[in-house]
Amino acid sequence: MANTRVIRLREALELQNLEAILITGEVNRRYLTGFTGSSGYVLITGQKAYLLTDFRYMVQASEQATGFEIVEHAASVTDTLKELLQVGQISRLGFEDENVVYSTYRNYETELSPCQLIPAAGLVEGLRVYKDDEELAIMKEAADLADRTFHHMLGILRPGVTELDMALEMEIFMRKNGATSSSFDTIIASGERSALPHGVASERVIKGNEFVKMDFGALLNGYCSDITRTVVLGTPSPKHREIYDIVLEAQLHTLEHLRPGMTGREADALARDVITRYGYGDQFGHSTGHGLGMEVHEAPRLSKLSDTVLQPGMVVTVEPGIYLPGFGGVRIEDDVVITESGIRRLTESTKDFTVIA
Repeated sequence: MANTRVIRLREALELQNLEAILITGEVNRRYLTGFTGSSGYVLITGQKAYLLTDFRYMVQASEQATGFEIVEHAASVTDTLKELLQVGQISRLGFEDENVVYSTYRNYETELSPCQLIPAAGLVEGLRVYKDDEELAIMKEAADLADRTFHHMLGILRPGVTELDMALEMEIFMRKNGATSSSFDTIIASGERSALPHGVASERVIKGNEFVKMDFGALLNGYCSDITRTVVLGTPSPKHREIYDIVLEAQLHTLEHLRPGMTGREADALARDVITRYGYGDQFGHSTGHGLGMEVHEAPRLSKLSDTVLQPGMVVTVEPGIYLPGFGGVRIEDDVVITESGIRRLTESTKDFTVIA
């Protein structure tokens, strides 16, 4: 069966007037080939699709990289690359300049001469923005696991345990239920630390009558989920309820109105305008959301700086927040797919104001 991702990449190469591209990034390599080994290079030409790897991965590569010609590269990979480029009569080679350090570039420049190296970062990432049905099915599984993890945590969160203990509990639960790992360093931020937007779990002992913000996700079969829920332990104050209700209103308003054809800037304003109207605009200092897929932060961005037009097949987070130093903060985050008419949620955990007595 033809690899549609390779076909689309070749179309992108043609638009860039490139004869071939060398893929060195691990995530892009897996996206194109399905190969999960830790070492390999992908060379796509107009006619050929090669996966170069070393002796350790030859069997694995042949099993995973369907439709690719598997090549065991020489001790110096550039020797093998140069030979393949000569066979294909390639004179203009794209490479992932954002993934290649300067010393490696200089080596390529010398060893692959006279082939001209052309920066081509973003070509594969541009394909990854649009998720196919297979990808969306995996991402739904990852989202479901995140939802189950949150439900699990509601039964064990209590005063007297540390944030690190709770983060470990979350990660163990996800791993036991199929995750390769967490999508990123789990954020458990309680009390005044919940005002830190990215306050990863610490030794702080969780107390009563305070927020506990949980931002986490599962990496499952190569794809990430990313969810945030904020709860109160003990007795909430009026301020707890006030800022929670504002963030929830902003998030629900965004989910209701988010649609294809809207720019990232317009999507960001859906949440930001609500929070600003209540006087907390200065306490919402990050963007409303970001793309999600094989990496936890991908294109597009729901940001006041983004003019990217949202289109069906894109997966984004929606995560407004309010952060009050010395008191605490709230963020509520879901993963959603942009559809032909609006969105479809992947994460489905309750967002009701939750108090754990």
